[in-house]
Amino acid sequence: MLLGVIADDFTGATDIAGFLVENGMRTIQLTGTPTHDVDLDADAVVISLKSRSCPVDEAINDSVAALKWLQKQGCQQFYFKYCSTFDSTKHGNIGPVTDALLAELGESFTMVCPALPVNGRTVYNGHLFVFEELLSDSGMRNHPVTPMTDSSVVRMMNAQSEGTSGLVNFQTVEQGPSAIIQRFAELKAQGNKYVVVDAFKTEHLVALGQAAKSLKLVTGGSGLAAGIAKNWTEHLTDQSGAKQAGNPEKAPTVVFSGSCSVMTNQQVATYKSKAPHFSIDVKACLASEQYANEVFDWVMTNLRGEFAPIVYATADAASLKVIQTEYGAQASSQAVEQLFSKLTVMLNQAGVKNFIVAGGETSGVVTQSLDVQGFHIGPQISPGVPWVKSLDGDLSLALKSGNFGDENFFARAQTFFS
Repeated sequence: MLLGVIADDFTGATDIAGFLVENGMRTIQLTGTPTHDVDLDADAVVISLKSRSCPVDEAINDSVAALKWLQKQGCQQFYFKYCSTFDSTKHGNIGPVTDALLAELGESFTMVCPALPVNGRTVYNGHLFVFEELLSDSGMRNHPVTPMTDSSVVRMMNAQSEGTSGLVNFQTVEQGPSAIIQRFAELKAQGNKYVVVDAFKTEHLVALGQAAKSLKLVTGGSGLAAGIAKNWTEHLTDQSGAKQAGNPEKAPTVVFSGSCSVMTNQQVATYKSKAPHFSIDVKACLASEQYANEVFDWVMTNLRGEFAPIVYATADAASLKVIQTEYGAQASSQAVEQLFSKLTVMLNQAGVKNFIVAGGETSGVVTQSLDVQGFHIGPQISPGVPWVKSLDGDLSLALKSGNFGDENFFARAQTFFS
């Protein structure tokens, strides 16, 4: 096994797994850290955690446990994968987890690369952009759990970690791997523990991947995965069969949307014009134990249409603020997650085999409720969003990070069924 990836949420795990497969690495995604050794025929293993917004100590413990398991499997390099919008607070969890992983590996230096240009996430002079907007001016400013109000990756990393961060600017990156490696050495000699790297096109990520070859730990979004995968080319074999194992089959399908991102709002609005749709009532979630049965019955009566029915808690920023003010942000979020969990189990028992899910938290709830241990990685629906199929071949999931995909994502995902 060549590469071990620790992902801080489930959509992020499928995101990076898809890029690794597309770039030639036979990849298996696991749900959580196994409690025992698993015999896996793969070049890379991605461990999905739910550590993005949990308490810092829990995120550290889960991430270090994943690292230790990957070390036992013989992985030669490790990758801490977080969101391309650097979802975190001034207290973590990205900085503290990175500190803990470096300490466990006995290393003192790593790179920080959230960029994913194909999806509009770029870093320029150390500032993170979402398409043409600074991160702090984008819809992420209103994220209910990790509101992003600063766009400087250097400042964000310094605020939540134990070390200081240097910057490799785009002028150096464009000079290629040798110049990047030299700048790494200079910044490390100056006492920096992390190096934030500029990247706003794919060629930058390829060069950065080559420069990161000697680093025991790299951290970033999924964009860097393509460059990292190219470092292992001489060790890779044909994996067309592995890709085939992840293809979804035509079967009863449901769409869940728990994300309130700008793009998911657009995707839900577009999909509602052609498919049966059910808006979750937060008050009913909190007040009625029978509400899950009501939603379940509605889904079952709408399974046979041209398009899968969608159940959604997606709302715009203004509506979300009203809901959180009336019911409390944590209480309303937990109620919706519990509803999705109950529905997942009930619908799967009733024969639903394909789940299309928008939102990292919702994807984690669905995956854990299905008790799936791992996935084969299938075709990409949109950059960073592949279909994945359970190792036993019984279930297929499309787990979408909130802002990924275009307006027609939910319908297009259903065109892949064989």
